[in-house]
Amino acid sequence: MATREPSKDGVRLNITLVYSPAPREVREWTLALSPGATVSQALTECGILEEYPALEKNCLLAGIYGQRIRLDHLLADRDRIEIYRPLRVDPKTARRERFDGQGAKSAGLFTKKRPGAKAGY
Repeated sequence: MATREPSKDGVRLNITLVYSPAPREVREWTLALSPGATVSQALTECGILEEYPALEKNCLLAGIYGQRIRLDHLLADRDRIEIYRPLRVDPKTARRERFDGQGAKSAGLFTKKRPGAKAGY
């Protein structure tokens, strides 16, 4: 559990920033920011934009615990900022292609049916 780190002006916000540049690779920064800090200030503080220049601040997608937020969102203590990378493939298209490859009899809701049962039941 994170503890509050005192500063000159009072209490600091403990913020975690998470980014996954590739599958199965996660980078995490722990920041202590002053109250009233925004997501944009957290990005500047951790240096993620210098480390990953492909991320553009104006088209960056971010969220806090899975909820999409804007870069001017005010942070609260113990917020976890997540930086989202764009999808390479539409999830619906990927699922459709997997289903086509498996065939109707070996995929979906009706793979385990009673012997002698009608199709779809």
